[in-house]
Amino acid sequence: MLLAGVFFALMNVSVKYIPHIPAIEIILFRSFFSLIFSFMLLRRQRVNIFGNNRKLLVLRGVVGSVGLISFFFTLQNIPLASAVTLQYLSPILTTLLGIFIVKEKVKPIQFVFFTISFLGVMMVQGFDTRVNLLYAGIGFISALFSGLAYNVIRKLKNTEHPLVIIFYFPLVTLPIAGVISFFTWVQPVGWDWLILLWIGLCTQTAQYFMTVAYQNANVSKISSLSYLGVFYALIFGFFFFGETYSLMAYIGMGMLLLGVILNYRVKNAA
Repeated sequence: MLLAGVFFALMNVSVKYIPHIPAIEIILFRSFFSLIFSFMLLRRQRVNIFGNNRKLLVLRGVVGSVGLISFFFTLQNIPLASAVTLQYLSPILTTLLGIFIVKEKVKPIQFVFFTISFLGVMMVQGFDTRVNLLYAGIGFISALFSGLAYNVIRKLKNTEHPLVIIFYFPLVTLPIAGVISFFTWVQPVGWDWLILLWIGLCTQTAQYFMTVAYQNANVSKISSLSYLGVFYALIFGFFFFGETYSLMAYIGMGMLLLGVILNYRVKNAA
């Protein structure tokens, strides 16, 4: 999982490294790469690529696309660690949405943890002038639609092969990104092509190591390691882009992570 986190972090850095290429265009290339890779895996395992519950699979693709587009937009426009921190609202929103979508039971103490996380976001937004209300809102939309996507996946877990669920993400995202890119296209030149290829490779490598980790280790331990993503973002943001933060912004990031981790531990307590 540590390797998965590193490759996800490298993907985030790469997206931020080409701000002149629209986020939707980066997603177009990423989706094309992912679609081919997923299709090859499905064919190798002889799984029906179109699945059973196609309406929900398409919905998963749509909400996942909105979440990814929003996240890449924030990556390109606000400090790296701030964008990643806002994305960590998704576990909280997944739980809240799960109350209505999958009838998940929530303990009263969890609402205290939700409040801690949301106050943390307000501190990051309020004490970092580079994160204005617009970008904070887009970051929230990214986390919200990621939460929706996770809940749709939970509804599909008993009817669909995991690879089919993964396949529908780029299958739906590709045409959406293609149409929008037609109007916003910026021609990649020189190193842009290699960086776009690198983003695709990082994404698939990270997903591979994450899958291996979840298959071979304790789920709670693996999930805890995923929160190292914020620290990767802080380190890479400093060395690659010279990003620093005020003490209050650091405290806000810590509060958000604390709320997420405490919520996770309560949810998974015996």
